[in-house]
Amino acid sequence: MATIGFLGLGNMGKSMAGRLIEAGHDVVVWNRSQDPVAEMVALGARAAESPAEALATGASFSMLANDQAAEAVLSAENLAQGSGFHANMASVSPDCGARLAAVAHEAGIAYIASPVLGRPAVAAAGKLNILAAGDADTISQAEPYFSVMGVRTWPMGDQPEIANLVKISVNYNIIHALQALGESISLVEKSGVDPEAFVELLANTLFGGVVYQGYGNLIAKKEYLPAGFTADLGLKDLGLAESAAAKVGASLPSAPVMRAIFEAALERKDLEGMDWASIAEVIRDDRK
Repeated sequence: MATIGFLGLGNMGKSMAGRLIEAGHDVVVWNRSQDPVAEMVALGARAAESPAEALATGASFSMLANDQAAEAVLSAENLAQGSGFHANMASVSPDCGARLAAVAHEAGIAYIASPVLGRPAVAAAGKLNILAAGDADTISQAEPYFSVMGVRTWPMGDQPEIANLVKISVNYNIIHALQALGESISLVEKSGVDPEAFVELLANTLFGGVVYQGYGNLIAKKEYLPAGFTADLGLKDLGLAESAAAKVGASLPSAPVMRAIFEAALERKDLEGMDWASIAEVIRDDRK
């Protein structure tokens, strides 16, 4: 078994690192706060005293919150002490992905962008889909570890930032699905139709798949805790889509509507910390 570094132990990161530990790898973990590190150590991981120590394992992975966190942790100073390859599995902007790839190259580290599709429960089951872009040989080196964390690795070419763009575009579709579900469930619910029965109809006829069934049930049952992905992260990803579209001259006519819904949800104290599917409550507006 190999020694692997893993940086970033939020809900997703803990589940992914846990898979690698279960597979028998020697996993060296780092996180800014220490409670998640202690959880992973209890499962058999080793704690790194610094990001550089986790990056020095030769095969390292990260799941950091956003562009700022990724660039702070995967800095030139930290990467200069690393070795082998690094796979950044977080949702960051394409511009950030390109910058990180350049910094890693200068440090002599092979860099892969490998954002994932799936919630924490999917990660814990090793069922993620992984979008991988970068040097093909490096992706091949990472594949044995990707196969522990996911069911399929989707090659996205040799430009790391393209994988980031595709992930942002996938999340943009999910945001639309949440909005559509919120509106249609509100419509039938206010007309006396059982919302759970309506979601079952959607999922078993024209709208099968994990998004409509999974998020539809959360909205129908108003079950937004524990949050797999929060509304503030959803707004972040919406912003990434808006920025990427502006850069290439693409039109996103519905983005302002989505932004207004997310901002309204984030202003509500009763929705604080809830899953991003809770934006449906802005549409329902139960306070009326």
